[in-house]
Amino acid sequence: MRAPFASDPATAKGRQVAEEESAFRSCYQRDRDRIIHASAFRRLKHKTQVFVEHEGDYFRTRLTHSIEVAQVARTISGALALNGELTEAVALAHDLGHTPFGHTGEDALHALMAPYGGFDHNAQTLRIVTLLERHYADFDGLNLTWDTLEGIAKHNGPVTGDLPYALAECDAQLDLELHTHASAEAQVAALSDDIAYNNHDLQDGLRAGLFSDDDIAGLPLVGRAYADVDQKYPDLDSYRRRHEALRRVFGVMVGDVIETSRDLLAASGAGSARDIRHLGRPVIRFSDTMWAALREIRQFLFHRMYRAPSVMRKRAEVTQVVEALFPLYLQDPQMLPRHWSRQIEDAGQDKTALARMVADYIAGMTDRFALQEHARLTGI
Repeated sequence: MRAPFASDPATAKGRQVAEEESAFRSCYQRDRDRIIHASAFRRLKHKTQVFVEHEGDYFRTRLTHSIEVAQVARTISGALALNGELTEAVALAHDLGHTPFGHTGEDALHALMAPYGGFDHNAQTLRIVTLLERHYADFDGLNLTWDTLEGIAKHNGPVTGDLPYALAECDAQLDLELHTHASAEAQVAALSDDIAYNNHDLQDGLRAGLFSDDDIAGLPLVGRAYADVDQKYPDLDSYRRRHEALRRVFGVMVGDVIETSRDLLAASGAGSARDIRHLGRPVIRFSDTMWAALREIRQFLFHRMYRAPSVMRKRAEVTQVVEALFPLYLQDPQMLPRHWSRQIEDAGQDKTALARMVADYIAGMTDRFALQEHARLTGI
């Protein structure tokens, strides 16, 4: 049974283009299913999480990361009696707008797009699900419910100040109430993202040899987890020992969110999803102790993984790829695939419209396709 503050499909705000409801699926389930079947979702398979996609078969990609986020989000949502279908839809969609080469590609594209409104992957996700997915006869995008779009836009909290152009366009059409918090389900998706990447980046960094088990044993949560495993399984081989320890870290993070958020929800007095949005504070949180531990883990990962010399060398290489492709397409949009001809015609001589179209195209590339196009067009 769902809590009274859970999002209810029966009271969902609906879609931009009205559709007949399914006899078998709730509106949130349809949103989730459309996201899974989207071209942009499939492309996440070959997009960087931290390591460039072809560097190793065992490293996370944006697709496996999104699946792991959704799994954590389902667990937390179920424990808190929230709507698991909406939670999962937001979790699966949250990274659709990422460029090739992860945050490195985004940084490069944002700098190139600075004269035209910049680039933001969260806003680009909205652009994908409201415009760029062009498969349905009656509408562009996926025609998701307002509740899912709001969750995508605000899962990290209210959005104020200067808005990325893609978010501003979407908000102008749909009024996503950007000054308020998102639903509890979207807040769960945001913290599930934190849990997933902190855990799997430790695993991937160990596998890549950027640091050792001994290096992370001094981190909060981690050292105790290794000690618990050693006590229970004193002769365990190193690979299983590592896995057993890190899955315990994973479990502690999830348990902390559930316990902390359960208390916050009970104290909030919220009787509806609308009440959650207008509380003025998040209701899905880590405890202060856990948040401090996660900050220490993040700091370690920043220095030992995200800024490792081998990772930085690759970051420099792929930045050059994006920086080379953007001006080539901007100067000659006819280099884009034939099925982009309608967008090219609509843009005409409007430099900003052309730049945004080029950004859409590059952002949609996978790592391997960006490298192939760079080689084909530059000979490098």
